[in-house]
Amino acid sequence: MDLTLSDEHRQLRELARRFTDERIVPHATRWDRDEAIDRELVPALGEVGFLGLGIDERYGGSGGDNLAYCLVLEEIARGDSAVRGIISVSLGLVAKSIARHGTEEQKQRWLPGLTTGTQLGCFALTEPGTGSDAGSLVTKATRTDDGYRINGRKVFITNGTWADVALVFARTGGPGPKGISAFLVPTDSKGFTATEIKGKLGMRGQATAEITLDDVDVPEDALLSTEGFKLAMGSLDKGRMSVAAGCVGAARGALEAALEYAKQREQFGKPIAGFQLVQELLADMAVETDAARLLTWRVADLADRGEPFRTEASMAKLFASEAAVKVANNAIQVFGGYGYIDEYPVGKYLRDARVTTLYEGTSQIQKLLIGRALTGINAFA
Repeated sequence: MDLTLSDEHRQLRELARRFTDERIVPHATRWDRDEAIDRELVPALGEVGFLGLGIDERYGGSGGDNLAYCLVLEEIARGDSAVRGIISVSLGLVAKSIARHGTEEQKQRWLPGLTTGTQLGCFALTEPGTGSDAGSLVTKATRTDDGYRINGRKVFITNGTWADVALVFARTGGPGPKGISAFLVPTDSKGFTATEIKGKLGMRGQATAEITLDDVDVPEDALLSTEGFKLAMGSLDKGRMSVAAGCVGAARGALEAALEYAKQREQFGKPIAGFQLVQELLADMAVETDAARLLTWRVADLADRGEPFRTEASMAKLFASEAAVKVANNAIQVFGGYGYIDEYPVGKYLRDARVTTLYEGTSQIQKLLIGRALTGINAFA
């Protein structure tokens, strides 16, 4: 594997770096305190092409490969992981699912808006009673003369109150994963209600919602796939790559902040960067960050070459999410008491990183998936 970035990749990374420094970093603390990102940021993300990465230009996309996607998400998460989450869900989980599985009519209807940022998508899989056990979801889609009627509840849905379309997973058949289908549900449908969840530990700027579907009628052409569980798991495989890339960005942001502070902060007559135990903290942070990045790039490389990457995605997501927590925690240690107040960014990095060990498959689920791949024995059976 050649780790040298192409000119195109370097230029894209520099564009993402400038965008992050100009449009995200100056506002991240305020967004965190207000629990709301400025909505006008979304079309700005579309204008520079970040919401269309990997999508065909015919549908408003900006093309690019998986490595390009990871490079952009790392830079964005360095500024604010909540913004990274908006991209990962609307583009990575929703738009790319439509691009892979949708009819031409579905692509024409939804992709131009999603890629330009005039619309957003949400991925409505998790339910109050089914998190890791998504194959047991109970939201029901019943056939009608004109299509389907959907009833159920979803929770912890990123972009839920901002989205224009929800990719909803609902049961159309018997129990278990094979009875699940996927639907594209306009959020202005009668009976569709989204209520924002406030008071989160981290990722406070992005809109996270509980969704209620009460006799929501959708036409036949809202059906994206009758193999909804398979679609969801395939989407989450690449989603784990994007989460890992975001964790690398958060870890890097925490490392850079800690390094700058350690060079400026003086104790006992010299910068604390000169003390060996502080250098040990910084060294550990740098190694964890680089290792997470290389694991993430391996997934992107496999995906770009059309090779299987499911287990590698679980490895990258597991390592990078846990690394981001450790790196941010060490950054607070470098800052000392100042790291405990939100005047400085490292506390936010820690709070934002913590949820990445939970969503899109907890760290424990990743270990079970990796273990199954190694042994051939299904721990879920």
